[in-house]
Amino acid sequence: MGKLKRTEYEELLEPMEEELVAMARWAKHSGARICVIFEGRDTAGKGGAIRAVGERLNPRQCNVVALSKPNEREMTQWYFQRYVPYLPAAGEIVLFDRSWYNRAGVEKVMGFTSEDKVARFLEEAPKFEKMLIDDGILLFKYWLTTDQEKQEERLTERLEDPLKRWKLSPIDLAAREQYDAYTQAREAMLKATHTDHAPWTLVDFNDQKQGRLTLVRNLLDRMPDTHIEPPALAFPELGHDPISESYSVLKPIADYTP
Repeated sequence: MGKLKRTEYEELLEPMEEELVAMARWAKHSGARICVIFEGRDTAGKGGAIRAVGERLNPRQCNVVALSKPNEREMTQWYFQRYVPYLPAAGEIVLFDRSWYNRAGVEKVMGFTSEDKVARFLEEAPKFEKMLIDDGILLFKYWLTTDQEKQEERLTERLEDPLKRWKLSPIDLAAREQYDAYTQAREAMLKATHTDHAPWTLVDFNDQKQGRLTLVRNLLDRMPDTHIEPPALAFPELGHDPISESYSVLKPIADYTP
C-alpha cells in the first residue's frame, strides 16, 4: 500500500473512532480498567497515535499520562511507584506517552541509570505487570518502529518548522548517534518483558497514518465484545422559537478579520 493521503486516512479512521467510543462506553458500564502503553523511538509518532485513540473520547474518562523526569524524592522511591497513582480506576482509560519502560530505553542508552538498575527493572517489570493483570487491568503495550531515514526526515522537519520546533530537545539530537544502541536496548527489553500475560506489539510507523490505523485496529480487535447501546435520552421539542444571545454587561469582541 502506498503512502496514505489525509482524506483516505480520515475515512478509514472514522468507523474505528465509533468503535473506540463504544469501547469507552463499555468500559464505563462494566467498570473495566484499560491501560495502553506507547513506546518507541523519538519521532516515531507516539503523540499522533495517542490522539488517534483518545481524541474522540471523554477527557474525564480517558487520561493521557506523560511524566517528566523524576524529581529528587521520586528518584529515591521504588522505581514503579511514581507510575502507580496514574493507573486506571474503574471505567477509566489511561494512555501512557512513554512509561516505566523509560528505564530500559532512554535511561539505559543515555547513561541516566546504572546497568544494575536496568537489570533489576527487566526482572521486576514482568512481575509488576502480572500484578496489574491479575487485579483485572487490561494492559496493552505498543512499540512504534521507524527507520533512521524517517527519523532524520522528522528531526529535520522539527528543526525547520517553527510550529514543531518545541518538539526538538538536546536529548533528541543526542539520540541520533545512538540508533543502534536503542535497537539493542529494545531487543533486550523485548526478550525480558514480552510475556504471555503482557505481550508487546510492534507497529511499523514509517508511514504514521498507516501505523495509527494498524495500532487502533489491533487494539479494538483485542477487546472483548464492547457493544452497548447508548442510553436513551428524552429530547422533546423546544416549544418556542430559538432565543438569540442578549447582553447587558459585556458584548462579544469583534470577529477576527484577516
